[in-house]
Amino acid sequence: MTVITSRDNPRVRRWQSLSRDARERRKEKRALIEGEHLVSAFLDVGGIVEALILNKSQASSFDALVKRCGNPPVVLADKVFRAIADTGTPAGIAAEIALPKAKAELKTAANCVFLEGIQDAGNVGAILRSAAAFGIRHAVLGAGCADAWSPKVLRAGMGAHFAISIQENAELGAAIAGFGGKVACTVPRGGVALSGADLSGRIGWLLGAEGRGVSEELAARASLKVTIPMAGGAESLNVAAAAAICFYEFSRFSTRAARA
Repeated sequence: MTVITSRDNPRVRRWQSLSRDARERRKEKRALIEGEHLVSAFLDVGGIVEALILNKSQASSFDALVKRCGNPPVVLADKVFRAIADTGTPAGIAAEIALPKAKAELKTAANCVFLEGIQDAGNVGAILRSAAAFGIRHAVLGAGCADAWSPKVLRAGMGAHFAISIQENAELGAAIAGFGGKVACTVPRGGVALSGADLSGRIGWLLGAEGRGVSEELAARASLKVTIPMAGGAESLNVAAAAAICFYEFSRFSTRAARA
């Protein structure tokens, strides 16, 4: 077994760039996914791993995934693996993958979610995770959102990236027009109570950054404004929490309608 022991190795330096630099990910159309769960989730959907990367001291723990990949892994010395890892305690396995192409199906999509200016990586990942969990298969991220393929968003997404189509740096006005369905915008007050909202038909959920919310320009495009009722004293919800509640209610509404 050959082990790479230098951080100056060209492949190591490239993987380090893919892990840390969104511009390199966009340029190469490649990303680095880290951890057994993400690698397994990628393989589950038929993804082809460009390079499977293992930490030497943990390499034997991933024999099953190595067999599933079908190609010999690249083994790094522990200190070298830490150079490409995004966490303080590396999971011991990573993979280079090609970024999936966004599917050009928005105009026929049953539902989707539009994100405006959400910069927190944890929130973006959590929203994608909730979208995948409740059957929303398209996500459109406007300029200013956290990079969907950054390590933090990938970790928070927990494999959701491989279950939905993701479009980044989109012009949201044009994307909403292209979707052509009902647009539901969350507002902290003054909207229709979520539990009583008409969630029938094709819906695109429009979510904005915490604090600023959705811009007036985009909010004006929404045909439905919904508010999540809260107990006194609470002004608003974290955007990822609000998204999960909306998606759950949407799923319940759709299930009831299908049974009717």
